[in-house]
Amino acid sequence: MNLFQAIVIGIVQGLTEFLPISSTAHVKMVPVVLGWGDPGVAFTAVIQLGSIAAILYYFWDDLRQVTMGMVKATMTRQFDSSEFRLGLGILLGTIPIVVGGLLIKAFIPDFDNSPLRSASTIAMVSILMALVLAAAEIVGRRKRTFEALTLKDGVTMGFAQALALVPGVSRSGSTLMAGLFMGLERSTAARFSFLLGVPAITLSGLVELKGFLDTGFGAAGPLPLLGGIVAAVVSSYLAIFWLIRFLKQHSTWVFVWYRLAFGAAILLALATGKMQNI
Repeated sequence: MNLFQAIVIGIVQGLTEFLPISSTAHVKMVPVVLGWGDPGVAFTAVIQLGSIAAILYYFWDDLRQVTMGMVKATMTRQFDSSEFRLGLGILLGTIPIVVGGLLIKAFIPDFDNSPLRSASTIAMVSILMALVLAAAEIVGRRKRTFEALTLKDGVTMGFAQALALVPGVSRSGSTLMAGLFMGLERSTAARFSFLLGVPAITLSGLVELKGFLDTGFGAAGPLPLLGGIVAAVVSSYLAIFWLIRFLKQHSTWVFVWYRLAFGAAILLALATGKMQNI
């Protein structure tokens, strides 16, 4: 993998990590369509560190407030504070995806080449999740604000986040969908989805980074890896900035139609032999 390819993949990662269209699916399919091959789970997870850097910078005040609030609540035993409930919700909501990731590591050691990461699976999952997101958009009441978040919301959205272990689901999409079903405002659901993703994406990136370094950077050298991470930082920040403002005034239907078209395009390419089911 050369520097240009890594930067392109980093941009794709950053733009799609926080949009409800599945970064895993796009980071795999875009290079495949361009003839570069599948960059693999490890490289994908490592450049996600760029997305984490962007979200830490964007939500630094929120994260600092929650962290300090949890420390204060623990020291004073005032566990009914909103900061403590929010922080505990994020921590508990991270458990399902961590457990799911460990189970995949234990029982599907060759996950890179498993049927779960095949093009056909990504296409079908993308279409299925588009329909579920559409249902959430239709039935969601969208009345609850960020201040109304509860511990139950964190746990529920955490289980939805774990669905993103299947390529094509989208961590942002599954959590946004859950938030809409729970009656949250669109922008509130997106904001909490971003905060909830901080521990999960960080842990995933750090675990894969260790393996990546142990193997001598695999197919990518240190410079392409750095280029991919920097590209992911910039594009992730722009995606976060845009999505929160977009959802304050618009629905998620544009993402529903995009996911349907994305999945259908992959299935058509497979059916006509223009793409291999890898």
